[in-house]
Amino acid sequence: MNREQAREKAMALVNRMTVEEAASQLRYDAPAIDRLGIPAYNWWNEALHGVARAGTATSFPQAIGLAATFDPVLLRALGDIAATEGRAKYNAAAAHGDRDIYKGLTFWSPNVNIFRDPRWGRGHETYGEDPFLTAELGVQYVKGLQGEGEAMKSAACAKHFAVHSGPEALRHRFDAVADAKDMNETYLPAFHALVDAGVEAVMGAYNRTNGEPCCAHTGLMKTLREDWGFQGHFVSDCWAINDFHTGHMVTDSPEASAALALKVGCDLNCGSTYVYMMKAYEEGLVTEAQIRRSAVRLFTCRYMLGLLEGSPYDSIPLEAVEAPEHLEKAREAAEKCCVLLKNDGTLPLDPEKLATLGVIGPNANSRAALVGNYHGTSSRYVTVLEGLQDALEGRARVLYAEGCHLFKDRVEHLGLPDDRISEAVAVAERSDAVILAVGLDETLEGEEGDTGNAAASGDKLDLLLPESQRKLMDAVLAVGKPTVICLMAGSAIDLGGAAERANAVLLTWYPGARGGRSVADILLGKVSPSGKLPVTFYKNEQLSRMPEFTDYAMQGRTYRYIEEAPLYPFGYGLTYGDCRVAAARRVEGGIEAEVVNAGARDTDEVVQVYVQNEGAAHAPRNPRLCAFARVHVPAGASAKLRLDVPASRLRVVNDAGESVDEGTPAFWVGLGQPDARTAALTGHEALRV
Repeated sequence: MNREQAREKAMALVNRMTVEEAASQLRYDAPAIDRLGIPAYNWWNEALHGVARAGTATSFPQAIGLAATFDPVLLRALGDIAATEGRAKYNAAAAHGDRDIYKGLTFWSPNVNIFRDPRWGRGHETYGEDPFLTAELGVQYVKGLQGEGEAMKSAACAKHFAVHSGPEALRHRFDAVADAKDMNETYLPAFHALVDAGVEAVMGAYNRTNGEPCCAHTGLMKTLREDWGFQGHFVSDCWAINDFHTGHMVTDSPEASAALALKVGCDLNCGSTYVYMMKAYEEGLVTEAQIRRSAVRLFTCRYMLGLLEGSPYDSIPLEAVEAPEHLEKAREAAEKCCVLLKNDGTLPLDPEKLATLGVIGPNANSRAALVGNYHGTSSRYVTVLEGLQDALEGRARVLYAEGCHLFKDRVEHLGLPDDRISEAVAVAERSDAVILAVGLDETLEGEEGDTGNAAASGDKLDLLLPESQRKLMDAVLAVGKPTVICLMAGSAIDLGGAAERANAVLLTWYPGARGGRSVADILLGKVSPSGKLPVTFYKNEQLSRMPEFTDYAMQGRTYRYIEEAPLYPFGYGLTYGDCRVAAARRVEGGIEAEVVNAGARDTDEVVQVYVQNEGAAHAPRNPRLCAFARVHVPAGASAKLRLDVPASRLRVVNDAGESVDEGTPAFWVGLGQPDARTAALTGHEALRV
């Protein structure tokens, strides 16, 4: 049913409730109201990259890896798969009376915050640093999750509204200050796009923004509901309303915090503060009308999902979980997300010329390095080691050494420091080539409280790998065998001299539960890598010259405002082909381009269009992405394509936060940014048109 029909039903139902019953429904763990035939419902569920925390589900690459695909069509398909499996799991659980957490159809995904600082531990949950790319991918994931029919397949949520990207340790008391230009140019556009796309829910952030807590922010709520016309429901981040009186100190009691959040427009509380709502009501801090208003919004969603009167999706069986076509799409995503950062010709490895392959490193056989965070459970995991073993079975010997602990100085508690390095060196000495799998996992970068990185609450202190891994890389590279570094991480890493000494560097992100198969296929040449960086990779030394982590001004941050050459630029990534944009021209409403592959291998490529408003006082310092398209280019062939560039993407934001026409738009078309560093790394310059 459509929203208006659902709202009418919700109003009629809520009007039959007592005030106390209505107030009870504003909690994430809403209890049953037996006399009205309303079952219990837990609103908290996650689907950042597949259904999470609810048992078995198809596992996609982490969100930052999905961003590296630059493939909105793929994102929509993955969102649909998550919704299908979410329905299958909900149907099975509900049939057995199981209405526990993570069993519902309201998914608190996607995360469309801007990954503005490489230290932020939760950045790998996002689609990167660019507002346009984030919006394009987020919109399609939302459409996939929610479906196209009148019946909503599942409910998506845009989070965390709106200015939120660390530091994790300060989030419960921190005020993120951003001026009108940065708000409307960087922090708000993706949320606006998702609201325009019909996202059902918006989640507020923990921190304050410009003085007000985000879960009770009068300015942001006005923007959301009055300016953008948002019709869905608003949910707090988990226990964020408790922060009002314990961290932000804007109230002095849980009753006052609950009242403030409800009055400003927070309908649903993830946490426990709304258990005080009736006390706030009795003290005159909130009105019955305010309680019922939020209850109506929530039951509108429940009716749209068919949770009270049935849905055409009720027939989706449990067998839909990990269906073969779902697993194949996850495999496609893993193949498309990997970014080739360096290659001297060593890749792809030729299986026919390998007698022995050494696979070394703490992430080589790690399941944790496959899945990132906010992940589900797979019925099968394929690590990088296992993927290579399977691919080379009967063809070559695969030797393995863990090499070191992910971050500790020894693997065995009773061993001496560096207790696994000698084994790694011995393996390298006996191998024709070496795959060195290093990086991070969710214990080193992630959300505050969810990681083992207590010193930084999930954030990174620098861009280097732990010392244990740096020692391992030095020792293995010193052997002198052809060596490929597989970097498994969700954010910018500076490998230092190891990257210079290695023959190739393949960034795999966290490629999903079975991602080791895709990584093996890329390493052995079955598939060409084609991912592009959705974030800037900085040199570690650049951190000292960047703005403070707590500074939310965009100057000096991300590819749009960076002032010096990075390690690897946003939009960069090599392939096994030899592609370039051979021709490009402006046409009405966009750009036409031709891509030529002079190489010997078929590959996908990502054509990128950047614009700079020349002569404009308010344009970002550097050209910004305004269009992109993934295209397949066979070896020795070419492909033609059109990229639409609506006039709205050519406007700039002035200091008052207004979108204005200013300057003369100049365009560059290429396979990366029109900057000197990209040209040096790829050997090709973008074409100005």
